[in-house]
Amino acid sequence: QVQLVESGGGSVQAGGSLRLSCAASITPNCMAWFRQAAGKEREGVAFIYTGRAITYYPDSVKGRFTISLNDAENTLYLQMNSLKPDDTAMYYCAADFRCVSGLVPKGFVYWGQGTQVTISS
Repeated sequence: QVQLVESGGGSVQAGGSLRLSCAASITPNCMAWFRQAAGKEREGVAFIYTGRAITYYPDSVKGRFTISLNDAENTLYLQMNSLKPDDTAMYYCAADFRCVSGLVPKGFVYWGQGTQVTISS
């Protein structure tokens, strides 16, 4: 069982930055950040294989978002720069041990409660 607790969300203007944190009870083999805007499906924005530090980002956030892990503190981060109003969503931390499905929601068993990010124009 893995407990995940996100923090760091908030409201900023377009062009600003935020850093999200996800405190994990343990560090599984892969972790990721997802987001879900109102009325839309949950989508992945960053993925990391924790043991190998391999990361993946979709084109929508590549170059603006950075996922990282502090192994010693079992804490996952998402640094978000050059934020846009389209980035407004609830952001979720997710984790899994099998890591067979990539950056899709069905590939993750463990989820945090989410933290809201709101970007104003």
